[in-house]
Amino acid sequence: MRTEEGDHEKFSHYVPKDELTEAMIMGNPVIALCGKVWIPSRDPERFPVCPECKDIWESMSDDKGDPSGDA
Repeated sequence: MRTEEGDHEKFSHYVPKDELTEAMIMGNPVIALCGKVWIPSRDPERFPVCPECKDIWESMSDDKGDPSGDA
């Protein structure tokens, strides 16, 4: 499923947990599995998971068993 322009703002995205923590503290941009680049500043629990990130994460899990690193 491809998201439409602007849909990235409506979802929570998968990024490595250590990068997310640093970005929240330092204000650094992060890159989600789907390619979205942004500076996280909101509670991701309030939004549904990005379908592109979810598909990529699941394909990584299928290919490698349990992927290392958190998203």
